Order: sequence, then C-alpha cells, then structure tokens
Amino acid sequence: MRKWIRSTAAVLMSLGLAGMASAGSITVYTALEEEEIADYIAAANKAMPDLEINVLRLSTGKLGARLLAEAGNPQADVIWGWAVTAMMDPRILEMLEPYQAKGSEVLPAAFRDPEGRWFAPTGYMGAFCVNTDRLRQKNLPMPKSWKDLEDPAFKGEILMPDPNSSGTGYLHVVALLQTLGEEEGWAQLKRIDPNIAQYTSSGSKPCKAARAGEYTVGISLAFTALKSIEAGYPLAMVFPEGGVGYELEASGLMKSSDNKKDAKRFLDWTMSPEAVALYGKFKALVTVPGVKPSEAAVKAGLPADVSTVLAKIDFAESARRQTEIKKKWKELFGR
Repeated sequence: MRKWIRSTAAVLMSLGLAGMASAGSITVYTALEEEEIADYIAAANKAMPDLEINVLRLSTGKLGARLLAEAGNPQADVIWGWAVTAMMDPRILEMLEPYQAKGSEVLPAAFRDPEGRWFAPTGYMGAFCVNTDRLRQKNLPMPKSWKDLEDPAFKGEILMPDPNSSGTGYLHVVALLQTLGEEEGWAQLKRIDPNIAQYTSSGSKPCKAARAGEYTVGISLAFTALKSIEAGYPLAMVFPEGGVGYELEASGLMKSSDNKKDAKRFLDWTMSPEAVALYGKFKALVTVPGVKPSEAAVKAGLPADVSTVLAKIDFAESARRQTEIKKKWKELFGR
C-alpha cells in the first residue's frame, strides 16, 4: 500500500508534489515499516526542526518499480532503508551519487558499497519460529537445521514465504543455494516441499501462524520471532545450522536531487547516535560496531554477536540472479 508520511503535518502529501523539494524540504522513498518510520522521523524532526521530510513508504518490489518508472524524471532525493539486493540493480545504482554519510565509515566493508553509493546500518535476518506447545503435542523433535525439516513427521506442519512475493522467502532460498551449492540447495528445498502446508505471500505470516498454534514451524523473520517471544507466545526462535539468510537495508543519495545539502544532512542523521540507538527497538540485525542486542532479545535466543549465525551471502550474485532464481523456484514449487 502506497503511503505518504509528512513529517511536519498530519496531512497526506499530494503525489503531484513528489520530488518538488526545495531548501528545507526533501522527499524520501523507503521500504521500512510504518511503525519504525514514525519513530525515526520523530527523532529526526527533533534533530533537524528546520527540515521537512516527506516520506513515501512502499514495499520493496513496488519501490523498485516506481524508481524505474520515474527514471526519466526522478522524484526522490533519498532512498532510505531499502533491500540491498534491490538497490544493486545496475539501473538503480546508476541513479545514485556516491556519498559517504558521516559515521558510515565505521561500518564493515561488507555493509558499504565500494564506490560509496549505498551504506546499510541495519538489516533483517531469517529464523525458524517453532511453536513449542504444538511441537510437544505432536511429539515432534525440535528442528535445528533445514535437513531436520525433511522428517515426514512435519508433513503439513510448516509454512514458508514464497520468494516471488516475499523478500524474506528469497533470503532463505539464497542462503541455501549459496551455502550448500546450487545443486544441493535446490535438492534440499525439494526434500522439504512435501512437508510445506502453504507458501505465503508475507514473510511474517509463517511466524504469526506458528505462534497462534496453527502450524508447528514458520520459516520467517528473527524480529517477528523476538517480538512474539517477548509477548509471551509459546515460541522458540531457531537459527538453522549452516548459516542464516539475511538482507541489508541500504540508503543512498539520488543524483537528481535538487536539494543535496539537506538530503546529505538526513543521511548523516541516519548514522547518528540518536538514530543508531533506535535501531535496536526494531531490528534484530544492526551492523554498526559496538551495538549489542537488548537483554530481552538475548533472553529470547538472539546471539550476543549475530555475525556468528549469519550465512556468507554474496549480495551482488543474489541481486544479479534474482529473476533467474525466482523463476526456477516458481517452476519447481509454485502452487
């Protein structure tokens, strides 16, 4: 759903005004969730009260389609918190101007573009959401790996997101293909397929269905698992052995911006101590060195150092092969 969030007034911004930023006003495109956008923008307003920040929130796929549709007349000043796999589309990279936001130099090289076109202080990671009550009732073993999900006892007990509609689904598939190798990765997915009750369009739905006791295992997101556990649901968060798939949320400066001074101020703010302090409220994965998970997150099962459970992902390959991988998945598993 397309939504404009205007930082200085509780009114919808007319789409016809998009991109008409002037001094003291910028237009930001993002795929971040509305709840976190509200908190971030409230903090940004306090830090930069003279800057009007007009935010258009779109899903990952729709944001990309809009940027490409507007290629001849770009409307945004900044791309903020968008899946790096989507950002690395050569057509998108061509729209970006290299800029090293203040503070972004502390990010490890893997979380910054070598040419300075994007940087990613946050991301999201996958996890299995396992309903412990249903697991016990069904007398099922706690799954610790993808291979464990092959057990016929799990038939009809697993939900997984469709990678063609869900970025979460895609990050799980990519992790398997890159860690196990192409042939074994697809073979692993084929062996699990008979046990999948449904492939969902939403990345969070499998976890929410599992926590409600409708299914035993939801292949989903760590953050959804964390919040579910904190809310008291009978849920265990499992990071499958061999490495967990994840996605980075990247930001960058549009070449076409008419107000690069303020656009850069905003990007600098996203790496400020105030912004970084907020990330832990919404993110299981924060790439800024020194940021530790909350006590509640660790108690729920998040490692103190999340890098220990992450798969080694080649995001350039993930971006380059996205169409090919999604097409093959649909041919094999589309229902």
